[in-house]
Amino acid sequence: MPTVKVNDISMYYEIIGEGEPLVLIEGLGYSTWMWYKQLDELSKHFKVIMFDNRGVGKTDKPDSEYSIEMMADDLAGLLRSLNIKKTHILGVSMGGFIAQQFSANYPEMVDRLILCSTSFGGPNSIPIPQETLDIMMKGGGEYKTLLDIKKAISTAFYDGKIPEDREVLDKIMTEKRQEPQPKYAYQRQLMAGASFNGEANTQKIKAETLIVAGEKDKVVPPENAHLLHERICSSKLEIIENGGHVFFMEQPDKSNEVFLNFLTQK
Repeated sequence: MPTVKVNDISMYYEIIGEGEPLVLIEGLGYSTWMWYKQLDELSKHFKVIMFDNRGVGKTDKPDSEYSIEMMADDLAGLLRSLNIKKTHILGVSMGGFIAQQFSANYPEMVDRLILCSTSFGGPNSIPIPQETLDIMMKGGGEYKTLLDIKKAISTAFYDGKIPEDREVLDKIMTEKRQEPQPKYAYQRQLMAGASFNGEANTQKIKAETLIVAGEKDKVVPPENAHLLHERICSSKLEIIENGGHVFFMEQPDKSNEVFLNFLTQK
């Protein structure tokens, strides 16, 4: 199992494919399996680097305060250990927070940047709807029944509905049952995201940036994508019709096309 010592943790990572490096950063409560609809296609063009954030998956889960800046530093440590000096970055949701912080703190290490289903946080962003937040606050730990998992993930999908694609639902439920995230670690990640205010970082991001949001995102309202686009100078905006928070799982062919068109354009 490939791991590397980074800051105070042992971090799990995977590398698949060859070419220019592309780092994928997961959201709250997710580990590397989140990219299973992207990996085959992206790895045809790039050296894809996936890792588990602190507090989830096969990476250490210290019961101490986490921050987005800390997780951005974790990524920097991982890349240095792999001797990667510059890379494309794709971050989703909380992974988008980490990607923004990393891009602001380590601009020389960022080539092109993709921010999905995310915001800059803080008081000037559009907040998570209360109904969604109530569900998120109960996340983490052992899921006793499949119904518990369905409730926990329902807000991530288009119009809050469980996906018609049963395979996606089965994948998420299987992974969350096989490798549950300890409740304390989930809460540590959740609080790191809740305390993030990266609005000032948007002025520091100089990389070419693609901002992508699902039109029907029930977790991070898509108006946040427009706010990011207004503040990040070299940015483009793409809204996925009938897409939820995890539009890249719901519409993988469309999503992968959007990602690759941006990353491979001359």
